[in-house]
This record gives sequence, structure tokens and C-alpha cells, in this order.
Amino acid sequence: MNFKGRAFKFGNDVDTDAIIPARYLSTSDPEVLKKHCMEDADPEFPNKVKKGDIIVAGKNFGCGSSREHAPIAIKACGVSCVIAPSFARIFFRNSFNMGLPIFESDEASAAIAEGDTVEINADSGLIKDLTTGRQFQARPIPSFMQELIADGGLMEHIRKSGGI
Repeated sequence: MNFKGRAFKFGNDVDTDAIIPARYLSTSDPEVLKKHCMEDADPEFPNKVKKGDIIVAGKNFGCGSSREHAPIAIKACGVSCVIAPSFARIFFRNSFNMGLPIFESDEASAAIAEGDTVEINADSGLIKDLTTGRQFQARPIPSFMQELIADGGLMEHIRKSGGI
């Protein structure tokens, strides 16, 4: 599984309210949520992001409340994955449950600049900044978790395996 896209940079401690503001939590419709993803951090983000683009952030991404809306909004607006040095544990779990791949790398997060083209191999965890030629290592995503992502998240994975 590979991802390739343009990087959008955000800082440390981006909480779930910055990812999808609480004022939009009256729905879990991805089509509505994507229009407001990251809008408090960058009001133009929902209009600038393209399918396949990548969020590169600082430490503790997804901290705050345990809302599944956050990874749903990120995925719905077209972001293929998120790179950060660390993620809030509940956001980590919610991301994979919703089918959003995340990669932990201190070095990549620090070195990749806004607008760089980035390519990630989920099997090996290799992150390449195609703009600068630099390479970084993240923890690979285990095959069973890649299945969750490929199926669209935990619930879809269970449905496809005959569990529901």
C-alpha cells in the first residue's frame, strides 16, 4: 500500500476541535464534515486539499476529545494519511477504525515542508520527500491493519468478513 501527495503542515498538539470544530458535530455525514476539516487552523484547507494529499503535523496530533468525526473529516476531504511524531492514543485507534492511515516519524515531521511531494510505503514504513530527496523511516503498518484501511475501516472490514 503506497500513498503519494502534497504535504500540508500543522503544528504540535492539534486537537480534535481544530480538526473538526464542535459546532459541526451534529452530523457524522462525511460530505458535510469534509467542508469544515481543519478550517479553524487554516480556513482555506478544505478548498486547497486534493485527493491523496498528506497532513504532516507536530507531536500529539489528535489530542482532545475522543470524537470519531476527526478522522472521518480528514479522510473525507481526500487526505490519504497523516504523518506526525506522535498521536493521541484514542485518535490513533479511531484513525485505523475509520480507515485513515497514520505514520509516526519525528524526523519526517520536522523535515517535510508545506507543499513538498511525499511518498509513503506502508509495508516498509519508508517515507520519501520527493521534493528534497530525503528519506525517513516510520513504523510499517502491519498487514492486518492495512486490511482495515483497504476495506474502509473496522466496520466495513467486519462486514466484508461476514461478521455483520
